[in-house]
Amino acid sequence: MIKQHRTADSNSQALHRRAEELDALDAILPFDRRDQLAALLTDDDVATLKHLASEGMGGNTLKALASDLGYLEAWCRLATGSPLPWPAPEALLLKFVAHHLWDPVKRAEEPAHGMPADVEAGLRCEGLLRAKGPHAPGTVRRRLTSWSILTRWRGLSGAFGAPSLKSALRLAVKASSRPRQRKSKNAVTGDVLAKLLATCAGDRLVNRRDMALLLTAFASGGRRRSEVAGLRVEDLNDDEPVHADPADKTSPPLPCLSIRLGRTKTTTSDDDEHVLLIGRPVAALKRWLEDAGIKDGPVFRRIDQWGNVDRRALTPQSINLILKTRCKQAGLDPVLFSAHGLRSGYLTEAANRGIPLPEAMQQSLHKSVTQAASYYNNAERKNGRAARLII
Repeated sequence: MIKQHRTADSNSQALHRRAEELDALDAILPFDRRDQLAALLTDDDVATLKHLASEGMGGNTLKALASDLGYLEAWCRLATGSPLPWPAPEALLLKFVAHHLWDPVKRAEEPAHGMPADVEAGLRCEGLLRAKGPHAPGTVRRRLTSWSILTRWRGLSGAFGAPSLKSALRLAVKASSRPRQRKSKNAVTGDVLAKLLATCAGDRLVNRRDMALLLTAFASGGRRRSEVAGLRVEDLNDDEPVHADPADKTSPPLPCLSIRLGRTKTTTSDDDEHVLLIGRPVAALKRWLEDAGIKDGPVFRRIDQWGNVDRRALTPQSINLILKTRCKQAGLDPVLFSAHGLRSGYLTEAANRGIPLPEAMQQSLHKSVTQAASYYNNAERKNGRAARLII
């Protein structure tokens, strides 16, 4: 009995120690998941994350690695009864694929096919599993990639390039027959944005924040929600005012702001990428910062029910929730829109207004011409004559 108490005390102390160590990564890791991650991760896991942070690993990348690592640890304990081994044997990698990518038709005939019921129940109980069917192939590939990266950072080599794993992954993706989903069913184009901004009228602080957030995210090239959440005052620089009509030197001047993005999904911190805000978005952003009394640190922050501004930044998930809330207030179906709709909407709106693709990509910072051009192609097809032969 005494031995059991000592073991429980030892586990509690270790959990508390890991939670305190994760506090040191507070600016990077999601604070609201600190205790959960402390329970899921091992001491070696936390040490690896701290090392990656000290090596300059990007904040968004580190968040994804920590989240994936927590999921992998939980899944492995439930599936095997043991912590995640390093390096992972080939058989465990194949088991991971089999548990997450499976054939729904075969599952209906053979309940044992796919992820075992007890493993699924355990993951749902811990709030780590939401998918009702097979996982999205992209999610499985991302977690395998995270697994591989963390293995290499521990100075080990795994079986991630094994032909058996590649073959199993290819066949499992085909069997799962999960159709690719758009990140946002509908784009937030100019007309949609106007409806969302109309819901932000009034002097309430939350309205000032949401108006500045929507205008900044859209006008800066359709920034990703992680980039909006990670925006800091130190990244903002006032530029010389510009003319409303560049070709007319007598046109009224407009305020101009430069936003340094640093490391993004498609850039590195060494790229020193920046985008511009001009006119109305600049005024809305500065008014929010002034009214909220924000002079440094995160630009967009949580506001409690009493109107107090938190020192912590909004999470990327909060950005998505804000957009959906404004959609509902504007009488739009929130299911049809997500934060990524601001990004696709920016390029769609640029195409509709006849802005050349290279010019739009300078602002959106898309690296793939093919991906960016897809929005232009869709706009051109809708505005073209080919689909109007019979109307």
